Amino acid sequence: MQFAWHFFSAIGARRLRRFHVAPHRRKFECGIGVNAALLSPPFEGNVYGLMIMNLRSFVLKSIAVLSLLSFALTAVGADKKIVLIAGRASHGSGQHEFQAGCLLLKQCLDKLPGIKSTVHFNGWPQDENVFDGADAVFIYCDGGGGHPAIKPERLKVLADLMKKGVGLGCAHYAVEVPKDKGGPEWLAWIGGYFEMFWSVNPHWDADFKSLPTHPITRGVAPFKINDEWYYHMRFPEGMKGVTPILTAVPPDNTRGRQGANSSHGGNPHVFARKGMPEHVMWATERTDGGRGFGFTGGHFHRNWGDDNFRKLILNAILWTAKAEIPANGVPSTVTPEELKQNLDPKGDKK
Repeated sequence: MQFAWHFFSAIGARRLRRFHVAPHRRKFECGIGVNAALLSPPFEGNVYGLMIMNLRSFVLKSIAVLSLLSFALTAVGADKKIVLIAGRASHGSGQHEFQAGCLLLKQCLDKLPGIKSTVHFNGWPQDENVFDGADAVFIYCDGGGGHPAIKPERLKVLADLMKKGVGLGCAHYAVEVPKDKGGPEWLAWIGGYFEMFWSVNPHWDADFKSLPTHPITRGVAPFKINDEWYYHMRFPEGMKGVTPILTAVPPDNTRGRQGANSSHGGNPHVFARKGMPEHVMWATERTDGGRGFGFTGGHFHRNWGDDNFRKLILNAILWTAKAEIPANGVPSTVTPEELKQNLDPKGDKK
């Protein structure tokens, strides 16, 4: 900035030295946009004032242009790489559309300056070199005991990334891992996970009446939407290091029957919390410097067409990559036609 001021001041000074006001009316150019052709002698004393005012405006505008150019060059040199992992086809048409969902998110992310994203199918990249230079990883796939990321060698790949401060986000079934195989890692890396005989996975209309102040919620308005919202996640004791993002009160009938102890459909711990709010999206800042989030929605592909639903995930992915999130959140549009693209060929599978 200091250089720009001296540079443009020098230009202005040279032009001022060339400037001359005749004692009578005369046409002349000041050289910086002030035309003094109609100035008469009584106003000659103000010409230098006008010159200085215009010079100052010229310098400030030039500095602004240089600042924008500098910002653009910095953004180009600091691209964020995001790796999106889509699971194999499962469930019926319009459900668990991991491939189509990830491709929609990529479409939105790739419109942002300084963001590069890649999508890898069938639950895990064929070439693990795709993780080189990654700033964040997003996993959207089936989970449980068959979770594609919990094979020992893959957990090691993720562990090495986490040590480097790479972000990690998981959506829907991808938040479910066995408590003794993936559970400790998910707890540390994304702040929580679905634990069998503790968590539940009902379909219900979640009414998010208020949202916390957090970069992930920028530009997101309160909304209500039906999904398979898992809840009563396994979180660290006292929610240490975890920030709830989406919270709502589930209907009591989603907690299972009294006395039931089902792996997914209800248990005494959940039943005892009737009428209480539950967290279905959360974020964490890890001690290794990385960031993580979990999101339990995403069963129905149609929900990616909801602006608030989609913006939350786009914001969250950028946040885990430590990219700047716009004040009004990530702008994006998805048309009904785009929602129909890249669906898995499931036929009548239910």
